[in-house]
Amino acid sequence: MQTKIEPLSPADTASAGALAKFGIGQPVRRIEDLRFVRGAGRYVDDDSESGALHAAFLRSPHAHADIRRINVTAAKSSPGVVAVYTGEDWRNAGLSGLPLRPSITQADGSAIASPPRPGLATGRVRHVGDCVVMVVAETARSAADALELVDVEYAPLPCNVDLRGAMDAGTPELWPDQAPRNLAFTWRVGDAAKTARALADAAHVVTLELINNRLVPNSMEPRGVVARYDDRTERLTLSGSIQNPFGFQGLICDLFGWPKDKLRCRADDVGGGFGCKNQLQQEHAMTLFACDRLKRTVKWINDRGGSFVSDAHARDLVTTVRLGLDAAGHFVGLAVDTIANLGAYMSTNGALIPTLPTAAVLGGAYDLPAISMEVRAFFTNTVPVDAYRGAGRPEAIYLLERTIDVAARELNVSAVKLRRKNLIKRAQLPYRNALGRDIDVGSFDTVLSKALELADEKDFPKRAKVARKQNKLRGLGVAYYLEATLGPPADAARIVFSPDGRATLSVGTQSNGQGHETTFIQIAAAQFGIAPDQFSFRQADTDATREGGGHGGSRSLQLGGTAVLLAARQIIDRGKRIASQLLEVGEADVEYVPGRYAVAGTDHSVSFADVVRAAFDPKLVPPQGGPGLDEIARYEREAFNYPNGCHVCEVEIDIDTGITRVVNYSVVDDFGRIINPLIVRGQVLGGVVQGIGQALLEDTRYDQAGQLLTASFMDYSMPRADDISIIKVELYEGAPTQTNPLGAKGCGEAGATGSPPAVVNAVVDALREYGVVHLDMPLTREKIWSVLHKRG
Repeated sequence: MQTKIEPLSPADTASAGALAKFGIGQPVRRIEDLRFVRGAGRYVDDDSESGALHAAFLRSPHAHADIRRINVTAAKSSPGVVAVYTGEDWRNAGLSGLPLRPSITQADGSAIASPPRPGLATGRVRHVGDCVVMVVAETARSAADALELVDVEYAPLPCNVDLRGAMDAGTPELWPDQAPRNLAFTWRVGDAAKTARALADAAHVVTLELINNRLVPNSMEPRGVVARYDDRTERLTLSGSIQNPFGFQGLICDLFGWPKDKLRCRADDVGGGFGCKNQLQQEHAMTLFACDRLKRTVKWINDRGGSFVSDAHARDLVTTVRLGLDAAGHFVGLAVDTIANLGAYMSTNGALIPTLPTAAVLGGAYDLPAISMEVRAFFTNTVPVDAYRGAGRPEAIYLLERTIDVAARELNVSAVKLRRKNLIKRAQLPYRNALGRDIDVGSFDTVLSKALELADEKDFPKRAKVARKQNKLRGLGVAYYLEATLGPPADAARIVFSPDGRATLSVGTQSNGQGHETTFIQIAAAQFGIAPDQFSFRQADTDATREGGGHGGSRSLQLGGTAVLLAARQIIDRGKRIASQLLEVGEADVEYVPGRYAVAGTDHSVSFADVVRAAFDPKLVPPQGGPGLDEIARYEREAFNYPNGCHVCEVEIDIDTGITRVVNYSVVDDFGRIINPLIVRGQVLGGVVQGIGQALLEDTRYDQAGQLLTASFMDYSMPRADDISIIKVELYEGAPTQTNPLGAKGCGEAGATGSPPAVVNAVVDALREYGVVHLDMPLTREKIWSVLHKRG
């Protein structure tokens, strides 16, 4: 258990004089963007080592089929080909399935079904895109040409892509021995008996069935890795577009039976992740498999078509919600029953996403005395499902916020007033919810009021009246979200100074576009009183820090940022011993303010830069310290904290065409102490746009043969600039958390958590006169047009 850590003081938050603009709380522009806009970023495709081999994968064209025969003779003799691998090579190496991260158990305490997922399919394929053959060649073109020469004979089998029918009698079973009737697990949380009693005694029970639609993550940079073998050390290095190098290192070493020091994992610049690069996939394992056998560098990069059928998909849930209210409109109980689509295999985090993270925020920011949840998860002949921005929390908030709006409609009361009546009050904090989660701080009512004011809610009726005269419908949707900072519980940072006063900051966590390089340097620079350009930055490298947890779960600032703060404080404390010698006083007489050590009560002082230089003088360095300033710090989560906020969306629907436009969007977020408001606003904007995409546009469809119909940007609609209005973001800092010294709460996933219910609530509000109570996402123009003209 770590000792109590002092929180940030006013002296910590800003540097003096010309450096004040770089202090904590200042909107410092992203340092890393200079590298990106000049084309100096380093992505997987920039790794062009001379002599590197290139890998390509033959993917299954069938959703479910036995592999009768694979003939690779012609491919092996194709020009430039170095090796061809099939599932037999995987099996002959004594390998089984890709390892999973620690997971859940079933409601009865038994293990969940997790059938093995081999690096290449052995005997049977189970979804379109399943990897069947790997070709390694001198060039990417040679590898692709050789794939055309592979001859695979398949015997197609009946398949199932329907989640609702996965358990029905006669439905094809993907894993009849491990998962009869396709059921992987049943999981429960909460007091089901208490919740049932609360619902039975409720004056009113609202029941809603809703779908959380399947999404295809589409990061700008596709997945890809480079595997290297070092003849001298006999170590391998895996680098590339991945989200959690330390996590990858552990999983891969478990898979191949390697000691951890045999494998280095790192990530350079990563062009977006959103969760889809947080899993160990077939291609990762096979690239290392080939590198280890060939003792040569092997490079693999997915193409966009491959991404659609192999990157882990997201969401895909059907949920029935029952919300009980008493006669005065207070919530008394919430029962949630969900069926979840896992896809064809259990992905790295597949069992976690619809269960623990969802339960972490179930009940939201509301006073709900009884909550229960049951999740049944099924295998289908589709791409496996895993984490996507928010990873369970958006699903929890969506089901709750939609049900509250339906409850308000049924009770004929204001949806805003119903929310306000049930929000947790300040006097109730800290609040232990019905699932045992401790919500430490919050000003929920205040944030709600600020969001409504920012959205100019009072004048909405006037705007709606003007729109109606133009043959358009306006709707206003409100959603209050509660997030939770999750993910691995600890992180580390290291700061090393050189004699010229420059420092290298290394962190175990990782940025895929979140601006960590700027934020973490901002924290350290404020402590030392030096400019950010005096730092170089390393991240996500198992050789640079002792541990790291990646960036999932909006955890990086809380954990990685605090580790940076602690490492900086250790440097300062070490410097105080050197400063005392320079000042010729006892160490206890030395005081520190950012950038300077001084003798207490005098103007006798030395600069931090002077102390850095002196730290390399053997005559001044304490014997036990060694030369230089080099400190490593580790921080472990003390408790979860709960970012929260309110989204208000205003939409306008063209009655003739069904086209829905977001015309006003307002957000007020409580992220605790803000380190860099410019970066935080950018994170919120990106998340909101992703949520709008899910709510209005992104529609993943399979046909009955298991073919993905929306397998390119021609068919899968992504949000574009003209789909989005100005998004107003206000940051509320009146409730900093005490769960970490920074007082910060996570911000990276909040935008995608609050936006889907706000948008859907707004659309349903606009369609009120048409009798619409609920529509499932995505609310495409085709769907809206059908509603308008079927009922109009």
